[in-house]
Parts: sequence; structure tokens; C-alpha cells
Amino acid sequence: MKAPPLAYVRARSLAEVFALLETHGDNAKVLAGGQSLIAALNMRLSAPELLIDISRLTDISGIHVRNGSVSIGALTTHAEIERSPEVRKYLPLLAQAAPHIAHPAIRNVGTIGGSLALADPAAEWPACCVALDARLVIAGKSGTRRVAARDFFKGLYATALRTGEVLTHVEIKIPGPDYRSAFVELAQRRGDYAIAGLAAVAKRAGGALMDLRLAFLGVGQAPVLARGAMAAMEGKRVSTDTITAAAKALAKDLDPAPDLYSSAATKLLLARVLTGRALAVLGA
Repeated sequence: MKAPPLAYVRARSLAEVFALLETHGDNAKVLAGGQSLIAALNMRLSAPELLIDISRLTDISGIHVRNGSVSIGALTTHAEIERSPEVRKYLPLLAQAAPHIAHPAIRNVGTIGGSLALADPAAEWPACCVALDARLVIAGKSGTRRVAARDFFKGLYATALRTGEVLTHVEIKIPGPDYRSAFVELAQRRGDYAIAGLAAVAKRAGGALMDLRLAFLGVGQAPVLARGAMAAMEGKRVSTDTITAAAKALAKDLDPAPDLYSSAATKLLLARVLTGRALAVLGA
């Protein structure tokens, strides 16, 4: 199929984006990398009257380290994050997750901001941002606000973005030197959306895991922070018994829906397998 007829504007500034969004409202869509939007247009799942191309707005791209945090512009591509030495040094979880995103051709064009704003529950970046307690910077005509990643994702393809707003940056505080991370996922084929995945971060203290965060993808309508499993593991060493306890707690943390390939029971089983793998990495 072909995309429906629509108008196109390449924005020269955020101010121009805000003005166009104010004028056209829900009849306009913002185009960043386009790796999800163009497919939706071609399948007629989306039919806006206007595309606002923000891909040339250099002030909302790039990776910068300052004041103990890493700031990632919304237009930064998946490949740029994957290749970044700053990301590998300060935010290894993102470096671990990036190769799981689709295929190289898509990673070269798709953006972190586009992925977060779309809020696909099987996407990698939303779960990583929740695990890293990221703050998402949102701008609109009335100003800028920051929303914690755990509060940004509201449900299936639903976010805290309001009409007329644009996600501009992701801010992540650099974890301390004792923190470790693990990213694991299972998919039908490499590059497919995950059946289940897990972004995990924890501080190693005397052999035990502290400040543990387990953020699942693909097993809910948004990233799921597995608070029961986190509590079962908090302050404990990784062992067969503690992994079993954490995996058992997932029965209350997760309520996955079946899809075309996997039943709810299968997704829960895979989430438990991934929990064991991630904890083994964190505890090694």
C-alpha cells in the first residue's frame, strides 16, 4: 500500500514545530527517523494531514556528558548510541541493548526519541529508561518540563506527552562505579520485536545486590518494573534460592497478554528465565 496524500514541512526550529502543532492539532504527525511512522502511513494505520519533519533540528541530537549525567538528544539514532564511547563507559545498559533493536539499516535511521514517543511495549529503550530512572525532557509552546520515565509510559502506545509537545532529550544520571547492568531478551528471530525482555541494573555491595531495578518489555502494555521480584532479591547474594524467589514473585508483578506467537503462560515462563540470566550477570 501507499501512504495517503498529505502535506509535508521540514521544520527549521522547535518554535516552528510548536506553531504547526498548535495550528493543525491531531491532524499533524512529527517525523523523526520515521522507521515506525512511515510503515504505519504505508499500511494506512495513520493518516495525518501534515508531516512535520524535525530531522534537521541539530539542537535536539547528540550525546553529552555533563554534571554527572548523560544527555541524549531525541534525534540521536540507535546506531549512534550503540557506537558511542561515552555510552559504553557511563551507561553500559544502553550499549548492551542497542544491538537487539531491529537491524542495522533501521538502527542507522531510527531515533531514541521516536522510539520513546511511540511507546511500543516490546521496544528496548522504554524499559532501559525505566531501569535507569531516566528523566524525559518535554518541550512545548508554554515551556519545558521533565517527566520520570516510570511515569511517562501510560499504557499501550500511550505516554505523558500532551497535544503540542515534543520529546527533546533523555537525561540519565551516571550510575556509581559499583553498579552493574544486564540486558537480555528473547525473540523469534534476531531483529524481531521481543517476546519478552529485561533491562536490569543493580549495585554490588559486599557480594549482595542493592538498589535493584528490573524493567521488563514485551510482557505488558508498557514497561513493567517488577517490584515484587526486586524486593525478593534486594540486599541478597545471587544464588539458586534467591533467583527462584525472585522468579516466583513475577507471578504477581507481571500479567502478560497472549499474542500471535506466545501464550501468557509462555511469556511468564520466559520472563522467569530472563530473570535468572540477568541476575547471574549482575551477581558475577
